[in-house]
Amino acid sequence: MTNANNATAAGLSWVKDMKLAPSGKDKIDWVWPNMPVLRRIAEDFKKDQPFAGMNILLCLHLEAKSACLGLAMQAGGARVIMAASNPLSTQDDVCAAMVEEGLVVVARHGASPQEYADCHRKALDIGPPDLYVDDGSDVTTLLHREYPQYLPQVIGGCEETTTGIQRLRAMAKDGALKIPVYAVNDAKMKYLFDNRYGTGQSVWEAIMSTTNLVVAGKTVVIAGYGWCGKGVAMRAKGLGAEVVVTEVDPVRALEAWMDGFRVMPMEQAAPLGDYFITVTGVSGVVRGAHMAKMKDGAILANAGHFDVEISVPDLQAIGEGPRRVKPNIDLYKTKDGRRLYLLGEGRLVNLACGYGHPAEVMDTSFAVQALSLLDMKQNKGKMANDVIPVPAEIDRRIAEIKLAGAGLAIDSLSGEQEKYRESWVV
Repeated sequence: MTNANNATAAGLSWVKDMKLAPSGKDKIDWVWPNMPVLRRIAEDFKKDQPFAGMNILLCLHLEAKSACLGLAMQAGGARVIMAASNPLSTQDDVCAAMVEEGLVVVARHGASPQEYADCHRKALDIGPPDLYVDDGSDVTTLLHREYPQYLPQVIGGCEETTTGIQRLRAMAKDGALKIPVYAVNDAKMKYLFDNRYGTGQSVWEAIMSTTNLVVAGKTVVIAGYGWCGKGVAMRAKGLGAEVVVTEVDPVRALEAWMDGFRVMPMEQAAPLGDYFITVTGVSGVVRGAHMAKMKDGAILANAGHFDVEISVPDLQAIGEGPRRVKPNIDLYKTKDGRRLYLLGEGRLVNLACGYGHPAEVMDTSFAVQALSLLDMKQNKGKMANDVIPVPAEIDRRIAEIKLAGAGLAIDSLSGEQEKYRESWVV
Protein backbone atom coordinates (compact mmCIF):
# COMPACT_ATOMS: atom_id res chain seq x y z
CA MET A 1 0.00 0.00 0.00
CA THR A 2 1.22 3.50 -0.83
CA ASN A 3 1.48 6.24 1.75
CA ALA A 4 -1.38 8.05 -0.03
CA ASN A 5 -3.64 5.02 0.33
CA ASN A 6 -2.69 4.68 3.98
CA ALA A 7 -3.49 8.34 4.58
CA THR A 8 -6.86 7.95 2.87
CA ALA A 9 -7.65 4.91 5.04
CA ALA A 10 -6.64 6.78 8.18
CA GLY A 11 -8.85 9.75 7.24
CA LEU A 12 -11.91 7.53 6.79
CA SER A 13 -11.30 5.30 9.81
CA TRP A 14 -12.57 5.58 13.39
CA VAL A 15 -10.26 3.72 15.76
CA LYS A 16 -9.16 4.29 19.33
CA ASP A 17 -5.46 5.12 19.00
CA MET A 18 -3.09 4.71 16.05
CA LYS A 19 -0.16 4.51 18.49
CA LEU A 20 -1.35 0.96 19.31
CA ALA A 21 -0.52 -0.25 15.80
CA PRO A 22 2.85 -1.93 16.58
CA SER A 23 1.19 -4.27 19.09
CA GLY A 24 -1.53 -5.10 16.57
CA LYS A 25 1.03 -5.80 13.87
CA ASP A 26 2.79 -8.26 16.18
CA LYS A 27 -0.51 -10.13 16.64
CA ILE A 28 -1.12 -10.27 12.88
CA ASP A 29 2.45 -11.44 12.28
CA TRP A 30 1.88 -14.23 14.82
CA VAL A 31 -1.27 -15.67 13.24
CA TRP A 32 -0.50 -15.17 9.53
CA PRO A 33 2.08 -18.02 9.29
CA ASN A 34 -0.55 -20.34 10.80
CA MET A 35 -3.08 -19.63 8.04
CA PRO A 36 -1.53 -21.37 5.00
CA VAL A 37 -4.77 -21.74 3.01
CA LEU A 38 -5.66 -18.06 3.25
CA ARG A 39 -2.06 -17.13 2.41
CA ARG A 40 -2.21 -19.29 -0.72
CA ILE A 41 -5.48 -17.66 -1.76
CA ALA A 42 -4.04 -14.20 -1.10
CA GLU A 43 -1.12 -15.02 -3.41
CA ASP A 44 -3.55 -16.00 -6.17
CA PHE A 45 -5.59 -12.85 -5.56
CA LYS A 46 -2.49 -10.67 -5.77
CA LYS A 47 -1.60 -12.17 -9.13
CA ASP A 48 -5.11 -12.11 -10.66
CA GLN A 49 -6.55 -8.93 -9.04
CA PRO A 50 -10.15 -10.22 -9.19
CA PHE A 51 -11.55 -7.45 -6.98
CA ALA A 52 -9.81 -4.46 -8.56
CA GLY A 53 -11.82 -1.28 -8.08
CA MET A 54 -14.41 -2.93 -5.81
CA ASN A 55 -15.57 -2.05 -2.29
CA ILE A 56 -15.65 -5.04 0.05
CA LEU A 57 -17.13 -4.65 3.53
CA LEU A 58 -16.14 -7.15 6.21
CA CYS A 59 -18.30 -7.04 9.35
CA LEU A 60 -16.50 -9.40 11.69
CA HIS A 61 -14.95 -9.80 15.12
CA LEU A 62 -12.01 -7.49 14.60
CA GLU A 63 -8.88 -9.25 15.75
CA ALA A 64 -5.74 -10.59 14.12
CA LYS A 65 -7.29 -13.46 12.17
CA SER A 66 -10.00 -11.33 10.60
CA ALA A 67 -7.30 -8.78 9.77
CA CYS A 68 -5.65 -11.46 7.65
CA LEU A 69 -8.88 -11.93 5.68
CA GLY A 70 -9.00 -8.17 5.13
CA LEU A 71 -5.42 -8.18 3.86
CA ALA A 72 -6.17 -11.11 1.54
CA MET A 73 -9.08 -9.24 -0.03
CA GLN A 74 -6.95 -6.12 -0.31
CA ALA A 75 -4.31 -8.19 -2.14
CA GLY A 76 -7.00 -8.92 -4.72
CA GLY A 77 -7.35 -5.22 -5.48
CA ALA A 78 -10.32 -4.31 -3.31
CA ARG A 79 -10.81 -1.31 -1.09
CA VAL A 80 -11.58 -3.08 2.18
CA ILE A 81 -13.77 -1.58 4.92
CA MET A 82 -13.76 -3.36 8.29
CA ALA A 83 -16.61 -2.98 10.80
CA ALA A 84 -17.07 -4.77 14.12
CA SER A 85 -19.68 -7.46 14.68
CA ASN A 86 -19.30 -7.16 18.47
CA PRO A 87 -17.92 -4.18 20.44
CA LEU A 88 -16.37 -6.35 23.15
CA SER A 89 -14.42 -8.55 20.72
CA THR A 90 -12.82 -5.58 18.94
CA GLN A 91 -9.06 -5.34 19.55
CA ASP A 92 -8.01 -1.72 19.26
CA ASP A 93 -4.36 -2.44 18.52
CA VAL A 94 -5.25 -4.73 15.62
CA CYS A 95 -7.64 -2.10 14.27
CA ALA A 96 -4.85 0.48 14.29
CA ALA A 97 -2.50 -1.96 12.53
CA MET A 98 -5.09 -2.61 9.82
CA VAL A 99 -5.39 1.13 9.17
CA GLU A 100 -1.61 1.33 8.80
CA GLU A 101 -1.91 -1.39 6.15
CA GLY A 102 -4.40 0.71 4.21
CA LEU A 103 -7.66 -0.89 5.37
CA VAL A 104 -10.52 1.38 6.43
CA VAL A 105 -11.62 0.47 9.97
CA VAL A 106 -14.61 1.82 11.88
CA ALA A 107 -14.62 0.19 15.31
CA ARG A 108 -13.55 0.64 18.90
CA HIS A 109 -13.53 -1.76 21.80
CA GLY A 110 -16.35 -1.05 24.24
CA ALA A 111 -18.33 1.13 21.83
CA SER A 112 -21.74 2.12 23.17
CA PRO A 113 -24.81 0.60 21.48
CA GLN A 114 -25.32 3.86 19.57
CA GLU A 115 -21.66 4.08 18.53
CA TYR A 116 -21.74 0.44 17.46
CA ALA A 117 -24.79 0.99 15.25
CA ASP A 118 -23.32 4.19 13.84
CA CYS A 119 -20.13 2.34 12.87
CA HIS A 120 -22.14 0.09 10.57
CA ARG A 121 -23.79 3.12 9.01
CA LYS A 122 -20.45 4.86 8.57
CA ALA A 123 -19.01 1.74 6.93
CA LEU A 124 -21.84 1.80 4.39
CA ASP A 125 -21.61 5.56 3.92
CA ILE A 126 -17.95 5.24 2.89
CA GLY A 127 -19.16 3.59 -0.29
CA PRO A 128 -21.80 1.05 -1.32
CA PRO A 129 -20.23 -2.42 -1.01
CA ASP A 130 -19.96 -4.55 -4.11
CA LEU A 131 -19.50 -7.57 -1.86
CA TYR A 132 -19.60 -8.09 1.89
CA VAL A 133 -19.10 -10.60 4.69
CA ASP A 134 -21.52 -10.53 7.60
CA ASP A 135 -21.62 -11.99 11.11
CA GLY A 136 -25.17 -12.11 12.43
CA SER A 137 -26.79 -10.40 9.38
CA ASP A 138 -26.30 -6.89 10.79
CA VAL A 139 -25.12 -5.53 7.44
CA THR A 140 -27.79 -7.35 5.45
CA THR A 141 -30.54 -6.03 7.70
CA LEU A 142 -29.18 -2.48 7.66
CA LEU A 143 -28.83 -2.48 3.87
CA HIS A 144 -32.44 -3.52 3.41
CA ARG A 145 -33.89 -1.21 6.06
CA GLU A 146 -31.89 1.99 5.68
CA TYR A 147 -29.87 1.76 2.46
CA PRO A 148 -32.16 0.17 -0.15
CA GLN A 149 -30.68 2.53 -2.77
CA TYR A 150 -27.40 0.61 -2.46
CA LEU A 151 -28.90 -2.81 -3.15
CA PRO A 152 -28.67 -2.62 -6.97
CA GLN A 153 -24.87 -2.25 -6.68
CA VAL A 154 -24.45 -5.11 -4.20
CA ILE A 155 -23.48 -8.31 -5.99
CA GLY A 156 -24.07 -10.34 -2.83
CA GLY A 157 -22.76 -11.30 0.57
CA CYS A 158 -21.67 -14.12 2.85
CA GLU A 159 -23.07 -14.98 6.27
CA GLU A 160 -20.95 -16.99 8.72
CA THR A 161 -23.27 -17.59 11.69
CA THR A 162 -26.21 -19.83 12.46
CA THR A 163 -28.15 -16.87 13.85
CA GLY A 164 -27.51 -14.79 10.77
CA ILE A 165 -28.63 -17.55 8.42
CA GLN A 166 -31.82 -17.98 10.44
CA ARG A 167 -32.56 -14.29 9.96
CA LEU A 168 -31.77 -14.45 6.25
CA ARG A 169 -34.02 -17.44 5.67
CA ALA A 170 -36.82 -15.59 7.42
CA MET A 171 -36.21 -12.64 5.09
CA ALA A 172 -36.19 -14.91 2.04
CA LYS A 173 -39.39 -16.61 3.16
CA ASP A 174 -41.09 -13.21 3.41
CA GLY A 175 -39.74 -12.16 0.01
CA ALA A 176 -37.72 -9.41 1.68
CA LEU A 177 -34.22 -10.56 0.67
CA LYS A 178 -33.14 -8.59 -2.41
CA ILE A 179 -29.62 -9.96 -2.90
CA PRO A 180 -28.00 -13.41 -2.97
CA VAL A 181 -26.16 -14.48 0.20
CA TYR A 182 -23.94 -17.51 0.59
CA ALA A 183 -24.64 -19.57 3.74
CA VAL A 184 -20.99 -19.88 4.73
CA ASN A 185 -21.90 -21.31 8.13
CA ASP A 186 -23.35 -24.36 6.35
CA ALA A 187 -20.15 -25.08 4.39
CA LYS A 188 -18.41 -28.25 5.58
CA MET A 189 -15.05 -26.52 5.85
CA LYS A 190 -16.71 -24.06 8.20
CA TYR A 191 -18.99 -25.96 10.56
CA LEU A 192 -17.03 -29.20 10.85
CA PHE A 193 -13.93 -27.36 12.03
CA ASP A 194 -14.72 -23.79 13.10
CA ASN A 195 -17.98 -24.55 14.88
CA ARG A 196 -16.90 -27.80 16.47
CA TYR A 197 -13.18 -27.57 17.19
CA GLY A 198 -12.80 -23.78 17.19
CA THR A 199 -15.77 -23.11 19.47
CA GLY A 200 -15.01 -26.05 21.72
CA GLN A 201 -11.45 -24.94 22.39
CA SER A 202 -11.90 -21.17 22.49
CA VAL A 203 -14.95 -21.23 24.77
CA TRP A 204 -13.20 -23.26 27.44
CA GLU A 205 -9.96 -21.32 27.11
CA ALA A 206 -11.90 -18.11 27.75
CA ILE A 207 -13.92 -19.50 30.67
CA MET A 208 -10.92 -21.06 32.39
CA SER A 209 -8.62 -18.07 31.98
CA THR A 210 -11.35 -15.67 33.15
CA THR A 211 -12.52 -17.65 36.19
CA ASN A 212 -9.33 -19.56 37.09
CA LEU A 213 -11.58 -22.33 38.40
CA VAL A 214 -11.41 -26.08 37.88
CA VAL A 215 -13.77 -27.79 35.42
CA ALA A 216 -13.14 -31.41 36.39
CA GLY A 217 -15.83 -32.80 38.66
CA LYS A 218 -18.24 -29.95 37.87
CA THR A 219 -21.58 -30.21 36.09
CA VAL A 220 -21.77 -28.28 32.82
CA VAL A 221 -25.18 -27.55 31.32
CA ILE A 222 -24.98 -26.86 27.59
CA ALA A 223 -28.04 -25.39 25.86
CA GLY A 224 -27.99 -26.42 22.21
CA TYR A 225 -26.37 -29.40 20.51
CA GLY A 226 -25.59 -28.07 17.07
CA TRP A 227 -22.02 -28.20 15.83
CA CYS A 228 -20.91 -25.51 18.28
CA GLY A 229 -22.67 -27.23 21.16
CA LYS A 230 -21.07 -30.53 20.19
CA GLY A 231 -17.65 -28.92 20.37
CA VAL A 232 -18.28 -27.33 23.76
CA ALA A 233 -19.65 -30.61 25.14
CA MET A 234 -16.74 -32.63 23.76
CA ARG A 235 -14.18 -30.34 25.39
CA ALA A 236 -16.10 -30.24 28.69
CA LYS A 237 -16.10 -34.02 28.80
CA GLY A 238 -12.38 -34.06 28.07
CA LEU A 239 -11.81 -31.67 30.97
CA GLY A 240 -13.51 -34.09 33.34
CA ALA A 241 -16.93 -32.47 33.68
CA GLU A 242 -20.30 -34.16 33.80
CA VAL A 243 -22.26 -32.79 30.85
CA VAL A 244 -25.99 -32.12 30.64
CA VAL A 245 -27.50 -31.07 27.31
CA THR A 246 -30.77 -29.20 26.84
CA GLU A 247 -32.36 -29.13 23.39
CA VAL A 248 -35.58 -28.36 21.50
CA ASP A 249 -34.70 -30.55 18.52
CA PRO A 250 -35.52 -34.24 19.19
CA VAL A 251 -32.90 -35.51 16.72
CA ARG A 252 -30.11 -33.47 18.30
CA ALA A 253 -31.29 -34.43 21.77
CA LEU A 254 -31.12 -38.10 20.83
CA GLU A 255 -27.67 -37.58 19.34
CA ALA A 256 -26.46 -35.97 22.59
CA TRP A 257 -27.85 -38.87 24.60
CA MET A 258 -26.14 -41.44 22.38
CA ASP A 259 -22.92 -39.43 22.62
CA GLY A 260 -23.02 -40.18 26.35
CA PHE A 261 -24.51 -36.98 27.77
CA ARG A 262 -27.51 -36.51 30.03
CA VAL A 263 -30.47 -34.84 28.30
CA MET A 264 -33.24 -32.93 30.05
CA PRO A 265 -35.18 -29.64 29.94
CA MET A 266 -33.43 -26.53 31.26
CA GLU A 267 -35.87 -26.35 34.17
CA GLN A 268 -34.62 -29.73 35.42
CA ALA A 269 -31.00 -28.90 34.67
CA ALA A 270 -31.06 -25.52 36.44
CA PRO A 271 -30.45 -26.86 39.99
CA LEU A 272 -27.62 -29.14 38.80
CA GLY A 273 -25.28 -26.88 36.88
CA ASP A 274 -22.04 -25.32 38.01
CA TYR A 275 -21.54 -23.86 34.52
CA PHE A 276 -24.29 -22.91 32.07
CA ILE A 277 -23.26 -22.32 28.44
CA THR A 278 -25.80 -21.28 25.82
CA VAL A 279 -25.09 -22.17 22.19
CA THR A 280 -28.44 -21.72 20.46
CA GLY A 281 -28.94 -18.43 18.60
CA VAL A 282 -32.28 -18.06 20.41
CA SER A 283 -33.30 -15.46 22.98
CA GLY A 284 -34.27 -16.17 26.58
CA VAL A 285 -32.73 -19.63 26.78
CA VAL A 286 -31.69 -19.08 30.41
CA ARG A 287 -34.25 -16.88 32.14
CA GLY A 288 -35.66 -15.95 35.53
CA ALA A 289 -37.47 -19.22 36.22
CA HIS A 290 -34.20 -21.09 35.73
CA MET A 291 -32.12 -18.61 37.71
CA ALA A 292 -34.46 -19.04 40.66
CA LYS A 293 -33.39 -22.69 40.89
CA MET A 294 -29.64 -22.33 40.35
CA LYS A 295 -27.13 -23.19 43.02
CA ASP A 296 -24.96 -20.62 44.74
CA GLY A 297 -21.91 -19.77 42.62
CA ALA A 298 -23.31 -20.86 39.26
CA ILE A 299 -21.44 -19.39 36.28
CA LEU A 300 -23.31 -18.30 33.16
CA ALA A 301 -21.71 -17.85 29.72
CA ASN A 302 -23.01 -17.38 26.20
CA ALA A 303 -21.30 -19.00 23.21
CA GLY A 304 -24.14 -18.43 20.76
CA HIS A 305 -24.26 -15.04 19.11
CA PHE A 306 -26.13 -11.99 20.42
CA ASP A 307 -26.30 -11.15 24.12
CA VAL A 308 -29.90 -12.32 24.45
CA GLU A 309 -29.54 -16.03 25.13
CA ILE A 310 -29.02 -15.40 28.85
CA SER A 311 -31.69 -12.92 29.93
CA VAL A 312 -29.73 -10.10 31.51
CA PRO A 313 -32.92 -8.22 32.50
CA ASP A 314 -34.01 -11.30 34.45
CA LEU A 315 -30.62 -11.40 36.16
CA GLN A 316 -30.99 -7.75 37.11
CA ALA A 317 -34.44 -8.44 38.53
CA ILE A 318 -33.42 -11.24 40.88
CA GLY A 319 -31.80 -8.95 43.45
CA GLU A 320 -28.56 -6.99 43.56
CA GLY A 321 -26.17 -6.39 40.71
CA PRO A 322 -24.34 -6.30 38.54
CA ARG A 323 -21.12 -5.80 40.44
CA ARG A 324 -17.85 -6.30 38.61
CA VAL A 325 -15.82 -8.65 40.82
CA LYS A 326 -13.10 -9.43 38.29
CA PRO A 327 -12.47 -8.46 34.67
CA ASN A 328 -15.34 -9.86 32.59
CA ILE A 329 -17.13 -11.34 35.63
CA ASP A 330 -20.29 -9.66 36.94
CA LEU A 331 -21.91 -10.78 40.19
CA TYR A 332 -25.68 -10.87 40.58
CA LYS A 333 -26.88 -11.62 44.08
CA THR A 334 -30.36 -13.07 44.63
CA LYS A 335 -32.68 -11.97 47.41
CA ASP A 336 -32.03 -15.28 49.19
CA GLY A 337 -28.27 -14.68 49.10
CA ARG A 338 -27.20 -16.89 46.20
CA ARG A 339 -24.48 -15.61 43.87
CA LEU A 340 -24.75 -15.98 40.10
CA TYR A 341 -21.89 -14.90 37.86
CA LEU A 342 -22.25 -13.70 34.27
CA LEU A 343 -19.19 -13.75 32.00
CA GLY A 344 -18.53 -11.13 29.33
CA GLU A 345 -21.85 -9.33 29.92
CA GLY A 346 -23.57 -12.25 28.19
CA ARG A 347 -21.80 -11.63 24.89
CA LEU A 348 -19.79 -14.25 23.04
CA VAL A 349 -17.58 -15.55 25.83
CA ASN A 350 -14.76 -16.80 23.62
CA LEU A 351 -14.26 -13.32 22.17
CA ALA A 352 -15.47 -11.05 24.96
CA CYS A 353 -13.28 -12.91 27.45
CA GLY A 354 -10.70 -14.53 25.19
CA TYR A 355 -8.93 -14.52 21.85
CA GLY A 356 -11.46 -16.41 19.75
CA HIS A 357 -10.84 -19.46 17.63
CA PRO A 358 -7.34 -20.77 16.87
CA ALA A 359 -5.69 -19.42 13.73
CA GLU A 360 -5.53 -22.84 12.06
CA VAL A 361 -9.31 -23.17 12.35
CA MET A 362 -10.10 -19.67 11.12
CA ASP A 363 -7.76 -20.34 8.20
CA THR A 364 -10.33 -22.65 6.63
CA SER A 365 -13.34 -20.53 7.61
CA PHE A 366 -11.92 -17.34 6.13
CA ALA A 367 -10.78 -19.27 3.07
CA VAL A 368 -14.44 -20.23 2.53
CA GLN A 369 -15.36 -16.55 2.82
CA ALA A 370 -12.69 -15.45 0.36
CA LEU A 371 -13.48 -18.05 -2.29
CA SER A 372 -17.22 -17.56 -1.86
CA LEU A 373 -16.81 -13.84 -2.57
CA LEU A 374 -14.74 -14.69 -5.64
CA ASP A 375 -17.38 -17.13 -6.86
CA MET A 376 -20.13 -14.60 -6.28
CA LYS A 377 -18.24 -11.97 -8.25
CA GLN A 378 -17.65 -14.40 -11.11
CA ASN A 379 -21.35 -15.30 -11.19
CA LYS A 380 -22.67 -11.76 -10.90
CA GLY A 381 -26.29 -11.54 -11.98
CA LYS A 382 -26.73 -15.31 -12.24
CA MET A 383 -27.85 -16.01 -8.66
CA ALA A 384 -31.30 -15.82 -7.14
CA ASN A 385 -32.01 -13.45 -4.27
CA ASP A 386 -31.92 -16.20 -1.72
CA VAL A 387 -29.79 -17.99 0.89
CA ILE A 388 -27.49 -20.14 -1.26
CA PRO A 389 -25.32 -23.15 -0.30
CA VAL A 390 -21.59 -22.72 -0.79
CA PRO A 391 -20.50 -24.80 -3.83
CA ALA A 392 -19.02 -28.16 -2.88
CA GLU A 393 -15.99 -27.43 -5.08
CA ILE A 394 -14.97 -24.65 -2.69
CA ASP A 395 -15.02 -27.02 0.29
CA ARG A 396 -12.99 -29.55 -1.66
CA ARG A 397 -10.37 -27.08 -2.86
CA ILE A 398 -9.82 -25.71 0.64
CA ALA A 399 -9.52 -29.21 2.12
CA GLU A 400 -6.96 -30.17 -0.53
CA ILE A 401 -4.85 -27.08 0.18
CA LYS A 402 -5.09 -27.67 3.93
CA LEU A 403 -4.03 -31.30 3.61
CA ALA A 404 -1.10 -30.39 1.38
CA GLY A 405 0.01 -27.72 3.83
CA ALA A 406 -0.04 -30.31 6.62
CA GLY A 407 2.04 -32.71 4.54
CA LEU A 408 -0.81 -35.23 4.32
CA ALA A 409 -1.73 -37.36 1.31
CA ILE A 410 -4.90 -39.35 0.64
CA ASP A 411 -5.93 -42.14 -1.70
CA SER A 412 -7.71 -41.68 -5.01
CA LEU A 413 -10.09 -44.01 -6.80
CA SER A 414 -8.94 -45.94 -9.84
CA GLY A 415 -10.86 -45.75 -13.09
CA GLU A 416 -12.38 -49.14 -12.35
CA GLN A 417 -13.46 -48.01 -8.89
CA GLU A 418 -15.04 -44.85 -10.30
CA LYS A 419 -16.92 -46.95 -12.85
CA TYR A 420 -18.14 -49.32 -10.13
CA ARG A 421 -19.30 -46.45 -7.92
CA GLU A 422 -21.24 -44.77 -10.69
CA SER A 423 -22.88 -47.89 -12.06
CA TRP A 424 -26.13 -49.41 -10.87
CA VAL A 425 -25.18 -52.77 -12.34
CA VAL A 426 -23.11 -54.91 -9.95
